[in-house]
Amino acid sequence: MREEMRELYTGLDLQGPDMPKAGPDELNPPHGMFIVGYEDGVATCCGGIKRLDDDTCEIKRMYVIPAARGRGVARILLEALEGKARELGYTVARLDTGPKQQGAQHLYESAGYVVIPNFNANPVAKFFGEKRL
Repeated sequence: MREEMRELYTGLDLQGPDMPKAGPDELNPPHGMFIVGYEDGVATCCGGIKRLDDDTCEIKRMYVIPAARGRGVARILLEALEGKARELGYTVARLDTGPKQQGAQHLYESAGYVVIPNFNANPVAKFFGEKRL
């Protein structure tokens, strides 16, 4: 995922000082989570949940390997992350995506995410969405 983001957004460092934080401190219990989906023993997708406040989380680092794209894996992953967010007690999910990821934006909008203002100061993202869980 990191390599693909660096290629899409020339030299982007997801851990850079201007990027929203989404590492182990943010994506681990008790307020966060990171899941990996497997198909025939091969990791095909991943994504995390980050706490923003008591009611609101952010879905981060959603990724599907190229070989698994176009088969609904991303939608299944998004639904799984939303379900885990509900289990953690969140009632609202937010997310973002960049201008070179039109497929991701389409997925989020078709899943019910509505446009909101930039909530996380992500300098790369152009779509910011929110959905009531």
